Amino acid sequence: MKLLNMDEVLAKVTDFIKNEVKTEAIIGKPFKLGEFECVPVIRVGMGFGSGELEGEAVKAGHGDMGGAGAGIGMEPLGFLVSRGGEITFVNTKLNKGITAAFEKVPELIEKYMESRRHEKDAVPA
Repeated sequence: MKLLNMDEVLAKVTDFIKNEVKTEAIIGKPFKLGEFECVPVIRVGMGFGSGELEGEAVKAGHGDMGGAGAGIGMEPLGFLVSRGGEITFVNTKLNKGITAAFEKVPELIEKYMESRRHEKDAVPA
């Protein structure tokens, strides 16, 4: 099995992001709803990271490893709505409820991991 080096992995991840995120994803295609012309507006976020490691392990010996990951998130913000000569923005972003709960997830994971580290340190060897 051929292993990719980190430069190749990052190039592939970057190409994927460039090909998948298009301008159309930020301002959507207009559509009609009765006498209203609507245009969806979406926030797009993306990121990627990578790492590699080389080292010795007691049982496994010498080893090299690496990895990369990418993520793309899209959040609907609202709609530009026109009727006649009048244009308004209809906000669909939720500030409470499930959105607020999801925003707390990283903080909760960090607190959980910290408590696990304290538990591990407290266990006698």
